[in-house]
Amino acid sequence: MLVKVKASLTCGTDLKAFVRGHPLIPMPGPFGHEFSGIVVDKGKGVDRFGVGDAVMAVHSAPCLSCSYCNRGLFNLCENLISEKVLGAFSEYILLPKHVVKQNTFKKPDGLSFKEAAFLEPLSCVLHGMAQSGISKKDTVFIIGAGPIGLLHLIIARSKGAKVLITGLEEERLKTAKSLGADLVFEPSQTIKSVRDFTGGLGADYVIECTGQPAIWEASVDYVRKGGTVILFGGCRAGTTVTFRAERLHYDEIVLRGTFHFTPEDVKKAYLLLKKGTINVKKLISGTVPLREIHEVFAKLAKGDGIKYALIP
Repeated sequence: MLVKVKASLTCGTDLKAFVRGHPLIPMPGPFGHEFSGIVVDKGKGVDRFGVGDAVMAVHSAPCLSCSYCNRGLFNLCENLISEKVLGAFSEYILLPKHVVKQNTFKKPDGLSFKEAAFLEPLSCVLHGMAQSGISKKDTVFIIGAGPIGLLHLIIARSKGAKVLITGLEEERLKTAKSLGADLVFEPSQTIKSVRDFTGGLGADYVIECTGQPAIWEASVDYVRKGGTVILFGGCRAGTTVTFRAERLHYDEIVLRGTFHFTPEDVKKAYLLLKKGTINVKKLISGTVPLREIHEVFAKLAKGDGIKYALIP
Protein backbone atom coordinates (compact mmCIF):
# COMPACT_ATOMS: atom_id res chain seq x y z
CA MET A 1 0.00 0.00 0.00
CA LEU A 2 1.51 3.33 -1.05
CA VAL A 3 1.10 6.07 1.57
CA LYS A 4 1.71 9.78 1.10
CA VAL A 5 3.42 10.84 4.31
CA LYS A 6 1.61 13.72 6.05
CA ALA A 7 3.76 13.76 9.18
CA SER A 8 6.78 11.87 10.48
CA LEU A 9 8.45 12.21 13.87
CA THR A 10 12.07 12.29 14.92
CA CYS A 11 13.25 9.47 17.16
CA GLY A 12 16.22 8.84 19.42
CA THR A 13 17.10 5.80 17.32
CA ASP A 14 17.29 7.97 14.20
CA LEU A 15 19.49 10.45 16.04
CA LYS A 16 21.87 7.73 17.24
CA ALA A 17 22.06 6.31 13.73
CA PHE A 18 22.79 9.76 12.32
CA VAL A 19 25.49 10.53 14.89
CA ARG A 20 27.24 7.18 15.33
CA GLY A 21 25.58 4.59 13.12
CA HIS A 22 23.24 1.80 14.23
CA PRO A 23 23.48 -2.00 13.88
CA LEU A 24 19.83 -2.28 12.84
CA ILE A 25 19.85 0.63 10.37
CA PRO A 26 22.36 0.00 7.56
CA MET A 27 24.24 3.07 6.35
CA PRO A 28 23.79 4.75 3.99
CA GLY A 29 20.05 4.17 3.96
CA PRO A 30 16.60 5.65 4.45
CA PHE A 31 15.63 7.33 7.73
CA GLY A 32 12.38 7.67 9.64
CA HIS A 33 9.88 5.13 10.98
CA GLU A 34 7.23 7.08 12.93
CA PHE A 35 4.63 8.35 10.50
CA SER A 36 1.04 8.73 9.34
CA GLY A 37 -0.43 9.64 5.97
CA ILE A 38 -2.96 9.09 3.23
CA VAL A 39 -3.34 6.04 1.00
CA VAL A 40 -2.66 6.93 -2.64
CA ASP A 41 -2.47 3.43 -4.14
CA LYS A 42 -2.96 -0.15 -3.02
CA GLY A 43 -2.53 -3.73 -4.10
CA LYS A 44 -5.44 -5.85 -5.29
CA GLY A 45 -5.59 -7.83 -2.06
CA VAL A 46 -6.13 -4.80 0.19
CA ASP A 47 -9.79 -4.54 1.20
CA ARG A 48 -9.66 -2.80 4.62
CA PHE A 49 -8.37 0.46 3.18
CA GLY A 50 -9.21 2.59 0.18
CA VAL A 51 -7.43 5.30 -1.75
CA GLY A 52 -7.85 8.55 0.17
CA ASP A 53 -8.03 6.92 3.61
CA ALA A 54 -5.99 8.55 6.36
CA VAL A 55 -3.92 5.85 8.05
CA MET A 56 -1.45 5.32 10.87
CA ALA A 57 0.98 2.41 10.98
CA VAL A 58 4.23 1.10 12.39
CA HIS A 59 7.22 0.03 10.32
CA SER A 60 7.26 -3.70 11.00
CA ALA A 61 5.18 -6.78 11.67
CA PRO A 62 6.04 -10.39 12.51
CA CYS A 63 6.21 -13.09 9.84
CA LEU A 64 3.94 -15.41 11.90
CA SER A 65 5.81 -18.51 10.73
CA CYS A 66 9.29 -18.55 12.33
CA SER A 67 10.23 -20.38 15.54
CA TYR A 68 9.74 -17.30 17.73
CA CYS A 69 6.39 -16.39 16.19
CA ASN A 70 5.24 -19.97 16.78
CA ARG A 71 6.05 -19.40 20.46
CA GLY A 72 4.08 -16.14 20.54
CA LEU A 73 7.23 -14.03 20.82
CA PHE A 74 6.25 -11.81 17.93
CA ASN A 75 8.60 -8.95 18.86
CA LEU A 76 11.52 -11.38 18.53
CA CYS A 77 10.48 -12.63 15.08
CA GLU A 78 13.48 -13.92 13.13
CA ASN A 79 12.47 -11.89 10.08
CA LEU A 80 11.34 -8.72 11.85
CA ILE A 81 14.40 -6.59 11.24
CA SER A 82 15.21 -7.72 7.72
CA GLU A 83 11.66 -6.93 6.58
CA LYS A 84 11.11 -3.66 8.44
CA VAL A 85 10.18 -0.50 6.55
CA LEU A 86 12.36 2.60 6.86
CA GLY A 87 12.13 5.85 4.96
CA ALA A 88 9.32 7.86 6.56
CA PHE A 89 11.43 11.00 6.12
CA SER A 90 10.16 11.18 2.55
CA GLU A 91 7.11 12.11 0.51
CA TYR A 92 5.88 8.54 0.18
CA ILE A 93 6.38 5.22 1.92
CA LEU A 94 5.48 1.76 0.61
CA LEU A 95 3.99 -0.60 3.20
CA PRO A 96 4.38 -4.33 2.51
CA LYS A 97 1.59 -6.86 2.90
CA HIS A 98 2.45 -8.07 6.41
CA VAL A 99 2.52 -4.51 7.81
CA VAL A 100 -0.74 -3.54 6.10
CA LYS A 101 -2.47 -6.66 7.35
CA GLN A 102 -1.32 -6.60 10.98
CA ASN A 103 -0.21 -3.13 12.03
CA THR A 104 -2.03 -0.48 9.99
CA PHE A 105 -5.16 1.37 11.13
CA LYS A 106 -7.47 4.09 9.88
CA LYS A 107 -6.68 7.39 11.53
CA PRO A 108 -9.58 8.80 13.57
CA ASP A 109 -10.82 12.18 12.38
CA GLY A 110 -10.19 13.79 15.76
CA LEU A 111 -6.54 12.76 15.84
CA SER A 112 -4.00 14.89 14.00
CA PHE A 113 -1.47 13.30 11.66
CA LYS A 114 1.30 14.39 14.03
CA GLU A 115 -0.34 12.69 17.00
CA ALA A 116 -1.10 9.58 14.93
CA ALA A 117 2.62 9.24 14.18
CA PHE A 118 3.17 8.39 17.86
CA LEU A 119 1.79 4.90 17.23
CA GLU A 120 5.24 3.30 16.89
CA PRO A 121 7.06 4.74 19.94
CA LEU A 122 3.98 4.30 22.10
CA SER A 123 3.80 0.64 21.08
CA CYS A 124 7.41 0.15 22.19
CA VAL A 125 6.72 1.75 25.57
CA LEU A 126 3.57 -0.29 26.14
CA HIS A 127 5.42 -3.51 25.35
CA GLY A 128 8.02 -2.99 28.06
CA MET A 129 5.51 -1.88 30.66
CA ALA A 130 2.94 -4.59 29.85
CA GLN A 131 5.35 -7.27 31.01
CA SER A 132 5.76 -5.56 34.37
CA GLY A 133 2.26 -4.94 35.67
CA ILE A 134 2.76 -1.41 36.95
CA SER A 135 -0.24 -0.22 38.98
CA LYS A 136 -1.41 2.57 41.26
CA LYS A 137 0.34 1.06 44.27
CA ASP A 138 3.75 1.43 42.65
CA THR A 139 6.45 4.08 42.53
CA VAL A 140 8.24 4.35 39.18
CA PHE A 141 11.58 6.07 38.71
CA ILE A 142 12.37 7.02 35.10
CA ILE A 143 15.96 7.80 34.17
CA GLY A 144 16.01 10.12 31.19
CA ALA A 145 13.46 12.82 30.34
CA GLY A 146 13.69 12.48 26.58
CA PRO A 147 10.71 11.53 24.39
CA ILE A 148 10.74 7.87 25.45
CA GLY A 149 11.13 8.72 29.13
CA LEU A 150 8.23 11.17 28.88
CA LEU A 151 6.06 8.57 27.12
CA HIS A 152 6.81 6.16 29.98
CA LEU A 153 5.79 8.93 32.37
CA ILE A 154 2.47 9.45 30.58
CA ILE A 155 1.65 5.73 30.66
CA ALA A 156 2.78 5.20 34.25
CA ARG A 157 0.64 8.12 35.40
CA SER A 158 -2.34 6.75 33.43
CA LYS A 159 -1.97 3.59 35.53
CA GLY A 160 -2.07 5.65 38.72
CA ALA A 161 1.57 5.11 39.70
CA LYS A 162 3.67 7.73 41.44
CA VAL A 163 6.45 8.84 39.10
CA LEU A 164 9.90 10.31 39.66
CA ILE A 165 11.97 11.37 36.67
CA THR A 166 15.45 12.77 36.15
CA GLY A 167 17.08 14.44 33.18
CA LEU A 168 19.70 16.95 32.14
CA GLU A 169 17.55 19.49 30.29
CA GLU A 170 15.51 21.94 32.38
CA GLU A 171 12.82 22.39 29.72
CA ARG A 172 12.22 18.66 29.49
CA LEU A 173 11.90 18.45 33.26
CA LYS A 174 9.35 21.27 33.15
CA THR A 175 7.43 19.27 30.54
CA ALA A 176 7.62 16.21 32.78
CA LYS A 177 6.14 18.19 35.65
CA SER A 178 3.32 19.44 33.45
CA LEU A 179 2.61 15.84 32.44
CA GLY A 180 2.05 14.83 36.04
CA ALA A 181 5.43 13.76 37.41
CA ASP A 182 5.38 13.73 41.21
CA LEU A 183 9.04 14.70 41.45
CA VAL A 184 11.59 15.93 38.90
CA PHE A 185 15.28 16.48 39.59
CA GLU A 186 18.74 16.68 38.05
CA PRO A 187 20.90 13.51 37.94
CA SER A 188 23.19 14.77 40.72
CA GLN A 189 20.20 14.66 43.09
CA THR A 190 19.17 11.12 42.23
CA ILE A 191 20.28 9.12 45.26
CA LYS A 192 18.88 11.55 47.81
CA SER A 193 15.67 12.21 45.87
CA VAL A 194 14.79 8.54 45.40
CA ARG A 195 15.69 7.70 49.00
CA ASP A 196 13.65 10.56 50.47
CA PHE A 197 10.61 10.00 48.23
CA THR A 198 10.45 6.26 48.97
CA GLY A 199 11.38 6.44 52.64
CA GLY A 200 14.67 4.69 51.96
CA LEU A 201 12.97 1.70 50.31
CA GLY A 202 13.75 2.40 46.66
CA ALA A 203 11.41 2.53 43.68
CA ASP A 204 9.24 -0.46 42.75
CA TYR A 205 10.28 0.01 39.13
CA VAL A 206 13.25 1.76 37.59
CA ILE A 207 13.05 2.44 33.85
CA GLU A 208 16.36 3.26 32.17
CA CYS A 209 15.87 5.38 29.04
CA THR A 210 19.33 6.80 28.31
CA GLY A 211 21.21 3.86 26.83
CA GLN A 212 24.38 4.80 28.71
CA PRO A 213 26.33 1.85 30.21
CA ALA A 214 27.22 3.62 33.46
CA ILE A 215 23.56 4.45 34.05
CA TRP A 216 22.51 0.89 33.28
CA GLU A 217 24.91 -0.24 36.00
CA ALA A 218 23.76 2.39 38.50
CA SER A 219 20.05 1.67 37.93
CA VAL A 220 20.02 -1.22 40.41
CA ASP A 221 20.97 1.22 43.19
CA TYR A 222 17.57 2.92 43.00
CA VAL A 223 15.20 -0.06 43.09
CA ARG A 224 13.78 -1.72 46.20
CA LYS A 225 14.32 -5.35 47.18
CA GLY A 226 12.24 -7.51 44.87
CA GLY A 227 11.90 -4.63 42.43
CA THR A 228 12.32 -4.52 38.68
CA VAL A 229 14.70 -2.58 36.45
CA ILE A 230 13.47 -2.15 32.88
CA LEU A 231 16.41 -1.56 30.54
CA PHE A 232 14.78 0.31 27.68
CA GLY A 233 17.59 2.55 26.43
CA GLY A 234 19.83 0.73 23.98
CA CYS A 235 23.60 0.89 24.49
CA ARG A 236 26.06 0.93 21.61
CA ALA A 237 26.51 -2.50 19.98
CA GLY A 238 29.21 -4.57 21.69
CA THR A 239 28.81 -2.79 25.03
CA THR A 240 29.42 -4.81 28.20
CA VAL A 241 27.90 -3.82 31.54
CA THR A 242 28.51 -5.12 35.06
CA PHE A 243 26.07 -5.39 37.96
CA ARG A 244 26.81 -6.09 41.61
CA ALA A 245 26.02 -9.79 42.03
CA GLU A 246 24.98 -9.59 45.68
CA ARG A 247 22.38 -6.93 44.89
CA LEU A 248 20.77 -9.07 42.20
CA HIS A 249 21.02 -12.29 44.20
CA TYR A 250 20.15 -11.42 47.79
CA ASP A 251 17.66 -8.64 46.98
CA GLU A 252 16.00 -10.58 44.13
CA ILE A 253 16.28 -7.75 41.64
CA VAL A 254 14.74 -8.40 38.23
CA LEU A 255 16.56 -7.02 35.21
CA ARG A 256 14.25 -6.90 32.21
CA GLY A 257 15.38 -6.13 28.71
CA THR A 258 12.70 -4.90 26.34
CA PHE A 259 12.67 -4.67 22.57
CA HIS A 260 10.18 -3.53 19.97
CA PHE A 261 6.50 -4.54 20.19
CA THR A 262 3.89 -7.11 19.24
CA PRO A 263 0.72 -6.57 17.16
CA GLU A 264 -1.20 -6.61 20.43
CA ASP A 265 0.92 -3.74 21.75
CA VAL A 266 0.28 -1.78 18.54
CA LYS A 267 -3.46 -2.32 18.87
CA LYS A 268 -3.39 -1.09 22.48
CA ALA A 269 -1.42 1.98 21.45
CA TYR A 270 -3.88 2.70 18.66
CA LEU A 271 -6.84 2.50 21.04
CA LEU A 272 -5.19 4.82 23.55
CA LEU A 273 -4.59 7.42 20.85
CA LYS A 274 -8.01 6.92 19.28
CA LYS A 275 -9.87 7.34 22.58
CA GLY A 276 -7.79 10.33 23.61
CA THR A 277 -6.82 8.53 26.82
CA ILE A 278 -3.36 10.07 26.71
CA ASN A 279 -2.14 13.41 25.44
CA VAL A 280 1.05 13.42 23.38
CA LYS A 281 0.81 16.97 22.05
CA LYS A 282 3.27 18.34 24.62
CA LEU A 283 5.99 16.06 23.24
CA ILE A 284 6.00 17.85 19.87
CA SER A 285 8.52 20.69 20.09
CA GLY A 286 8.01 22.04 16.60
CA THR A 287 6.84 21.40 13.07
CA VAL A 288 9.37 21.81 10.27
CA PRO A 289 9.69 20.99 6.57
CA LEU A 290 11.64 17.87 5.68
CA ARG A 291 14.47 19.89 4.13
CA GLU A 292 15.42 21.14 7.62
CA ILE A 293 16.16 17.66 8.99
CA HIS A 294 19.88 18.40 9.50
CA GLU A 295 19.06 21.43 11.64
CA VAL A 296 16.57 19.36 13.64
CA PHE A 297 19.13 16.64 14.35
CA ALA A 298 21.61 19.31 15.46
CA LYS A 299 19.04 20.64 17.92
CA LEU A 300 18.21 17.19 19.27
CA ALA A 301 21.91 16.36 19.69
CA LYS A 302 22.14 19.37 22.04
CA GLY A 303 19.00 18.32 23.95
CA ASP A 304 16.97 21.14 22.40
CA GLY A 305 13.38 19.96 22.08
CA ILE A 306 11.70 16.59 22.51
CA LYS A 307 10.28 15.45 19.18
CA TYR A 308 9.91 17.36 15.95
CA ALA A 309 7.26 16.71 13.32
CA LEU A 310 8.61 16.69 9.79
CA ILE A 311 6.19 17.63 7.03
CA PRO A 312 7.32 16.45 3.57
